[in-house]
Amino acid sequence: MAHITTHSHAGISILRPFVAFGHGLMNWMERIAVANSRIEEIQKLQALSDEELAKRGIEREKIVHHVFADRIGF
Repeated sequence: MAHITTHSHAGISILRPFVAFGHGLMNWMERIAVANSRIEEIQKLQALSDEELAKRGIEREKIVHHVFADRIGF
């Protein structure tokens, strides 16, 4: 004998908008944290002398490019 279910649990949940908002908020906070860490890295590199930057293979005018190279594709 076969049993067929006609009820679906995949219906619209009244909590879905709240969950979506929570996910959006967490993504926004994560982007801010990543941006802050990159700003801190830029500040640390700018505080180095030209000689220290040269040892790392970075030109002073390309510090931002260096920090964001994975996002911008320089």
